[in-house]
Amino acid sequence: MRKIGLLGAIILSLGMAAAPVNAQAVPRIQQSSAALATPKHLTSLDDSLVHFVPVPSVYAHAANPHGVNTIASDQGSPVTFTTKYQLPIPGYQHQAWGDPQSSAVVGQYLYVVYCPTAWYNRGRIVRFDMAALNNLQATPQQVQRVYTNAAAQSPQEMKIRAAIKVGPAFTTGHGQSLAYDWATGKFYMWCDQESAPRINLSQYGVLQQISASSLKPVHQIRFRLKSQTLVVPGGHVLAFDRAGHAYFWTRPDPVNVYLYQGTIARNHVHFRLTKQILEHGPGTCVQSLAYNPHNDRLYLVADDSIASLPVAKLAGNGSLTAADVTWTGFASTREFEGLTFGSDGQAYLMSNHNPEILVGNSLNW
Repeated sequence: MRKIGLLGAIILSLGMAAAPVNAQAVPRIQQSSAALATPKHLTSLDDSLVHFVPVPSVYAHAANPHGVNTIASDQGSPVTFTTKYQLPIPGYQHQAWGDPQSSAVVGQYLYVVYCPTAWYNRGRIVRFDMAALNNLQATPQQVQRVYTNAAAQSPQEMKIRAAIKVGPAFTTGHGQSLAYDWATGKFYMWCDQESAPRINLSQYGVLQQISASSLKPVHQIRFRLKSQTLVVPGGHVLAFDRAGHAYFWTRPDPVNVYLYQGTIARNHVHFRLTKQILEHGPGTCVQSLAYNPHNDRLYLVADDSIASLPVAKLAGNGSLTAADVTWTGFASTREFEGLTFGSDGQAYLMSNHNPEILVGNSLNW
């Protein structure tokens, strides 16, 4: 979760100078019809297996900032994450890449969204060719130092650098929502511009389609998530299932969780608030949302806390039971920035403060 402080606002002009501005505007559709439906009656589900984990007062840094770390669950469904890559520090052209916001894995590629605080709602996507990195037997530390001055003198580091594609800067908003539509093969993310963390600049939602090759937006659609009983500025996280349904989740109050399901097309967006409210959210910060195509489940991610539920039981009036909603707890006090799954169910966790990608040891947790 990016923290936009007073300093970030003060140095806005400096940050924008550092971030190149796109010369060509992204085509945008303005949807006139409301994009949100809400049920007449909501039902509460006592998902008692889920434990609420408050955000730590201070996030912990990686124990091994240049090597391999382990984040192991200590409660609930067991899983252990181990470092695969230490992400580059410094970044391309010595940019501040210490604050990645979301990630996605599709095929051999890992996509990471970087939104430096000083860039103020702008960022870029970086693509890592994992197959090439594996062939090079790249170590976590080699990936981490790939853009250092010393790396420019190493043939191995230059090969690693060639396996990384750096996309252009664009308006990302918070940046926590890069997601792959398993049905259409397209990438989408919210353009949720903020004046402060979780404080949207607009009451309109904006979704943008991202090119997997150019790593920049190619289309936008702007709409209102508004019904007779509820108004939502937009989502901060996003995931798609194999059928192409889109999802995001919110915390309308300190306790409950709202889940939204919808469809995203080129000219039209529609979401519905699912009928069942979860009485126990995983934690303070809505950090990520992930879909596992191996077990057809959604994963709601907060810091050190991940809840999971089957998407099939969100249909219609909802048929979730308390036993359907499982939970995994950790005691790392690390910041969990993103979770994504490969097509085989392999889990990839992105943690901040010495940013790294860690892989899970279970395909079904």
